[in-house]
Amino acid sequence: MPREARVKSKTGIYHIIWRGANRQEIFHDEEDWKKFLDILKKYKTNCELIVYAWCLMNNHVHVLIKEGNEDISITMKRIGVSYVGYYNWKYRTTGHLFQDRFKSENVETNKYLVTVVRYIHQNPVKAGMVKQTEDWEWSSCRGYYGIDLYPKNLLDSHFILKMFSVDRTMAKDRFKEFNERKNSDKCLDDTVNEKRRLSDEEARLEIKKLLSSMEIAHVKSLPKVKRNEVLRKVKAIEGVSLRQAGRILGVSVNLIFRA
Repeated sequence: MPREARVKSKTGIYHIIWRGANRQEIFHDEEDWKKFLDILKKYKTNCELIVYAWCLMNNHVHVLIKEGNEDISITMKRIGVSYVGYYNWKYRTTGHLFQDRFKSENVETNKYLVTVVRYIHQNPVKAGMVKQTEDWEWSSCRGYYGIDLYPKNLLDSHFILKMFSVDRTMAKDRFKEFNERKNSDKCLDDTVNEKRRLSDEEARLEIKKLLSSMEIAHVKSLPKVKRNEVLRKVKAIEGVSLRQAGRILGVSVNLIFRA
């Protein structure tokens, strides 16, 4: 049965979510997060997008953008294909990375626009990843607060901030109060279900429990078949990222990913 065509936004503004297939991680280290943002910036320039907000979590992405010089579906496909190509090259894998096509909702009013910005920025807080919105490095929140943001010139904050005041300093203060206000916002029928990440010490204890009498330092020296069996079990520990597991076990993220 053919997919239903997306209804075009009258404002051209869309809240978009990509999820990893089977909710798998799509970012494993800083290079991955930066690469996705670099790709987004490239297509912002090429396709004349306006980027109001973003948040990159471990297994999904939120972007709030205004359509540019081509249909939003085409632009999003370009961004997705570019990141998947990078990911498959880096991790020497094939197949689907994202879960089906991206989800989107139209943003038709200024009131809902600022609500979506807040919802996006509060994702890591509501997921228990950080305590304050600006603590999460991989969202646009810091840019709204006047803190340096990677990459430069990706965020278009002026339109949102001027809704709070024409005075830039006052606008930032008022936006910050709004952005951190407790709420029950629900956008795009989405629920925050990212599990809290364990600290390295907590992760180490969980791995020790799994290994039982085996020492952590011995895992990397195991025969390949046995080592992969152990790594698959480590990957299944809730709240432990591949990068954490690699640090603790002394093996590469690639090795764990392919196990």
